[in-house]
Amino acid sequence: MTELREIIFTSAQPGIEIVVCVPAFRRPEHLRRTLASLQQQQTSHRFGIVIVENDAGRTSIAEATRFLERSDIPGICITEPQQGNCHAINAAFETAMTQFPDAAMLLMIDDDEIAAPTWLQAMVDAAQRSDADIVGGPVFPQFDDASKDDLSRHPAFRPAYVASGPVAIIYGSGNCLIRRRVFATLAQPSFDLRFNFLGGGDTDFFTRSQRAGLTFYWAADAVITETVPETRTQPGWLAARGLRIGAINFQIRAKVTRTPLQRTVLLMRVMATLPLSLWRAARIALRERKLLIAMHPVAVAVGGALAAVGIEPQPYKAKLA
Repeated sequence: MTELREIIFTSAQPGIEIVVCVPAFRRPEHLRRTLASLQQQQTSHRFGIVIVENDAGRTSIAEATRFLERSDIPGICITEPQQGNCHAINAAFETAMTQFPDAAMLLMIDDDEIAAPTWLQAMVDAAQRSDADIVGGPVFPQFDDASKDDLSRHPAFRPAYVASGPVAIIYGSGNCLIRRRVFATLAQPSFDLRFNFLGGGDTDFFTRSQRAGLTFYWAADAVITETVPETRTQPGWLAARGLRIGAINFQIRAKVTRTPLQRTVLLMRVMATLPLSLWRAARIALRERKLLIAMHPVAVAVGGALAAVGIEPQPYKAKLA
């Protein structure tokens, strides 16, 4: 029998039109900093918070409830017993829309990120100015090992865009605003559970939004910083990240292949990226003079090829073990 979600704490209030969603998993010290940055927002808008505990050991509940009890920000802390990234984020969206029925905009921030004081105001301003369905903003790395700062140019850490304005799509949910109307357009659950342990549920969600004709905007001034531990700057982690991105890209494309011919064409394209990735790596090496950055397209190409034959990483599943 599937365990039910549990509301641990609630101070939800009517009339809240903006809700920040925070999925949490085994990073209570980081979560404390994330929530503190939300408390320090300089904004004219009232907003609420939904925190989703996704660890069976409940490692984040104490931090979440302590914050909500002391804060003047209306909020809810719930548990999502079905573990995995997509389960947690779907629980956050569903809870926000149910418990804050007037919420028209949902924002996302991860539990290892820090929002700049003007972040929420900048995101909402961008949404209102552009009337875009989805707004994204930059996540800049803050490396625990300052000697690794040159890795900020690596695709794993570099924001997708530089300037504010309309964009074709955004790729990550770590800094985004999604209007409520988006969820009425797309199929449920919002984040496809097949990406639960692979990751990439956000990229798939935004790709489906793009195919549905929804609009995107980039708010370059809505800044979030992400804490990057030393383990995430090691060659093995960066290679695994590239493999995972390749597998995610393949699975997103494979979802819309309907015929044997389409599947064959997709397989041919994936395999063709292998030699092409070497050429891309050589160009990046000449420009960046750093092997860890140059090898990224090769790792992505290999990850796509492995996924095409049924081999893919599941980092979130390993993390839960």
